[in-house]
Amino acid sequence: MPTISMFYGILIRMFFRDIEKHHLPHVHAEYQGKVAVYSIPDGTVLAGDLPSNKHKLVVAWIEIHQEDLLADWDLALKW
Repeated sequence: MPTISMFYGILIRMFFRDIEKHHLPHVHAEYQGKVAVYSIPDGTVLAGDLPSNKHKLVVAWIEIHQEDLLADWDLALKW
């Protein structure tokens, strides 16, 4: 699962091969051993959890980068 971003101790990874599990474009966010899976289209949590302040940062980051993330997701599925 490639790491696509790191900020404030949070790792953001995109792993498109588990589409059957989450059923939509998503990223995995990891912080101090905790992992949450976030929907790219709307930033909702699909699985797991992060501390509240880190959750807010991830949701804001997804909103800022949403267009690029969706383009990357589409490219990965075509590959």
